[in-house]
Amino acid sequence: MNIQKNKEFIDQLWDTSIIPTLQEYIRIPNKSPLFDANWKANGHMDKAVKLLADWCKQNAVENMKLEVVELEGRTPVIFMEIPGNSEDTVLLYGHLDKQPEMTGWDSDLDPWKPVMKGDKLYGRGGADDGYSTFASLAAIKSLRAQNIPHARCVILIEACEESGSKDLPYYIEALEQRIGKPSLVICLDSGCGNYEQLWVTTSLRGVIAGVLNIDVLKQGVHSGSGSGIVPSCFTVLRQLLNRVESESNGQVLLKDLFVEIPKQRIEQTKYAADILKEEVYSYPFCDGVTPVTSNIAELILNRTWRPALSVTGMDGLPKPENAGNVTIPWIKVKLSMRIPPTCDGKTASSVLKTTLEKNPPFGAQVNFEPQVASNGWNAPIESPWLTKAADEASKNYFGTQAVYMGEGGTIPFMGMLGKKFPQAQFLITGVLGPESNAHGPNEFLHIPTGKKLTACVAEIIAEHFSADPRI
Repeated sequence: MNIQKNKEFIDQLWDTSIIPTLQEYIRIPNKSPLFDANWKANGHMDKAVKLLADWCKQNAVENMKLEVVELEGRTPVIFMEIPGNSEDTVLLYGHLDKQPEMTGWDSDLDPWKPVMKGDKLYGRGGADDGYSTFASLAAIKSLRAQNIPHARCVILIEACEESGSKDLPYYIEALEQRIGKPSLVICLDSGCGNYEQLWVTTSLRGVIAGVLNIDVLKQGVHSGSGSGIVPSCFTVLRQLLNRVESESNGQVLLKDLFVEIPKQRIEQTKYAADILKEEVYSYPFCDGVTPVTSNIAELILNRTWRPALSVTGMDGLPKPENAGNVTIPWIKVKLSMRIPPTCDGKTASSVLKTTLEKNPPFGAQVNFEPQVASNGWNAPIESPWLTKAADEASKNYFGTQAVYMGEGGTIPFMGMLGKKFPQAQFLITGVLGPESNAHGPNEFLHIPTGKKLTACVAEIIAEHFSADPRI
């Protein structure tokens, strides 16, 4: 491979075609089905699928086949088959559905308005994970431009990842023969510790989520009459949460949600901590707020291999300006628990439900409705050829070697593929670096990282063809 030609080809394609199309994609509010129950009627998902599929058709390589597959009652997938110089298969994966708007965007930004500021493209879904479709095909186009051989490639873009990929198993079954048996899986839906090198994700946490319902009254009553007699919904909530996590430091108390952390992952974490240092917690903290510990390696392990609870939503409360002196009769609380990569999601969800519902304080009506129970994933040990290829690609386009680290998010597809293709190697990476803020306000895509990552993927696909995938 001519490294300079690879870089120039990909940079030009990003500048002239990918970035403008990504801007159009950001304008589409195609929220995942979990956040838009009427996604089909609203038509945003179909519009996003058409935009991406049309771009891929316009940029198709020779003999590429593209199909939008939509099973009855399921979100669609974009499925591309690209013949190669061997029958071996590389599977490239991404998703196009988005998280909801979230509040707190800067006054000049908006989730559905693309804004370029320097080398950052702001807007919902550009980095998570709209760019992946373009980057996957662009990497293969660059190889073809230099007549570099590669294995058969399959690109699969789903539209349900932010809802736990609940539709994906049906497509994996329906497309099983067309997918084949990949020896390399490339996923571009992960994060990066910084924008200075290639980051390879070694593990992903799972997630269990649901709604906790607490009812103490059939209707609200005057607080002067009810307070002191009626148990507060928040008193009940406080006691229930104290069963799950420590009120002093937030550590989860449920032993069944912990696993033994592999020694190799601990060693990789220590190296990543030495690289990142305080950049690990480059979050928009309020003045005076500090991380839960000053130990960098422990912070990374907390985020990647230990359970952690988040309260992500609440209903039943009037806005302060509309809040009268009324005892609240009920509340609904959305809970999200990240679980370790090798913890079983269904078991963890059952443990959480039992813990919250048994012997409710004051006899309150308590019900936890599970919504998501997705397993995490721990990568197989990296083959020497893949480690070497990742390091060389990172040096060629970023200027320094790759770093290996777990991620705190969830990509359900990886667990599915790990079970179905145990012989495969995995390159899980992405552009979600410091302050990129996926799912939150002011999400952005760091354009230079997107370009360099695309170039790395092209080189690694070329090296995969040269290597014996059994090594």
